[in-house]
Amino acid sequence: MSTGGIIAIVVVVVIVLLIAMVIGAYNSLVKLDERVNEAWSDITVQLKYRADLIPNVVETVKGYAKHEKETFEMVTEARSATMGAKTVKQAAEAEKEMQGALGKIFAIAEAYPELKANENFVKLQSQLQDVEDKIQAARRFYNAGAKELNTKIKTFPTNVINNLVGHFKKRDYFEVEESEKAKIKDAPEVKF
Repeated sequence: MSTGGIIAIVVVVVIVLLIAMVIGAYNSLVKLDERVNEAWSDITVQLKYRADLIPNVVETVKGYAKHEKETFEMVTEARSATMGAKTVKQAAEAEKEMQGALGKIFAIAEAYPELKANENFVKLQSQLQDVEDKIQAARRFYNAGAKELNTKIKTFPTNVINNLVGHFKKRDYFEVEESEKAKIKDAPEVKF
């Protein structure tokens, strides 16, 4: 075999390897993007489930505390904001409102021993706690995927590929503000 033939084979092998690397890098970006989309979908499913529970909680509490109209309106507005959120930032803002509204509802419940003993209320509270745990898990999964995608978009060689196709965008994290983190960390435990 001549030197020219060997060089041609080496060039072809190098080109094939480069094409394979580009395809692999692009496909890895696609997989990460889809995983982040799936994680966001999981969050929205849990937020919807919680939003569906809220009217039942409000109606149960209303039966005992009819004069708390302002709090009930706050919960309804927070529920609407949560259901209407289209972006991660909007959802995080709506979550802040929802946490405050739910905190007020459960503070009201604390003042009514017969409400705290109501079997329906106890069941709803248990369901809400379960969905809150699932929302937290879904947030962690989403944020992990967003971190991995954001990192891959910025690192070589996938950053070059993304700059060429321009398809993959940096994802926002679903975060709680620092002031809210402190409140959550220092929140008293409430048992009904």
